[in-house]
Amino acid sequence: MDAAALRASFPVLERVAYLNAGSDGPLPAAAARAAHDAVEAEVVDGRTLTHFEARKAANQRLRELYAARLGTTTDAVALTTSTSEGVGKVLAGLNVGEGDEILTADREHPGLIGPLLAARARGVRIRTGPLATLADHVEPSTTLVACSHVGWVTGELADPRLGATGVPLVLDGAQGIGAIEVDLGALNCLAYAGAGQKWLCGADGTGMLYIDPARAASVRAIAPAYLAFADPAAGLASDLHADARPHDTPTLAREVVVASIAAAQLLDGFGWPDIHARARGLAAWLADQLAERGLTVGPRADTTLVAWEDPDPPATSARLVEKGVVIRHLPGTPYVRASVGAWNDETDLQRLLEAL
Repeated sequence: MDAAALRASFPVLERVAYLNAGSDGPLPAAAARAAHDAVEAEVVDGRTLTHFEARKAANQRLRELYAARLGTTTDAVALTTSTSEGVGKVLAGLNVGEGDEILTADREHPGLIGPLLAARARGVRIRTGPLATLADHVEPSTTLVACSHVGWVTGELADPRLGATGVPLVLDGAQGIGAIEVDLGALNCLAYAGAGQKWLCGADGTGMLYIDPARAASVRAIAPAYLAFADPAAGLASDLHADARPHDTPTLAREVVVASIAAAQLLDGFGWPDIHARARGLAAWLADQLAERGLTVGPRADTTLVAWEDPDPPATSARLVEKGVVIRHLPGTPYVRASVGAWNDETDLQRLLEAL
């Protein structure tokens, strides 16, 4: 992989050490150009049938790219606005209520906690356990497991035994897709929700939701929109598409979708195995360097997130921004976190270490 060429695709790296893809990935210049061209076409040509058809075609292309990253078929993937939307739709669409129990990890992202709280309001019991050993906490009373694929705080991996417990598994893949390989067969999950703006470097307001086709009937569509209908003109007599489209978000802006397509295609061109290996290798090197300097690195796996304890995380994050290093602090934890991508290089990591 030509790491220098990949790096040159992201203008922000000319100015700062950008280590925040776990929140929002850097936007490549190609994505900005694609969005500009789409908006310009809307301004010049109007938003007519041609515009609508262009949106449909772009949606399908983005769905194909997401499916490729998940290693699944296109018809198993819905387009969403975020990981949170995808998880929320699944938990709301499952027939869980009074007397059911959901097991989750003890340090989850608010994007998953929100749908869990909504389930609790319906009478569902919520229990927690450590992400890395969560399978040990599955009990006969457990109806569903819902947790992160990669823990958002320190980069731990979900217990690999979860898919073999016999209990349906819903994964929040916000820190998974684009960052590490996603093997849906090995995960054996009912659903996998991911983000388009993080490790795939797409536009804000994009994401995807995979639902296992063999078990899709167990997840009802919450709010099917226009494009979910096989024949919108038939009104109440219309059937919904038999694939994942009934779970699509009602609408995505054309410029948002084409920007995300351009970003995904750019990354495709550098080879995903190389992208994953480079990012994980850089992250591991950073974790070692931080530990050698006496900092307490949070428990992590072979992922792209590196978090370490700090006496004042908000102040440290703000101070580093002034030095041209973009990381983030994690509210409610003692950690600051660097998200390391293949577009980064050793100069970014050295700049971080020197700023600390």
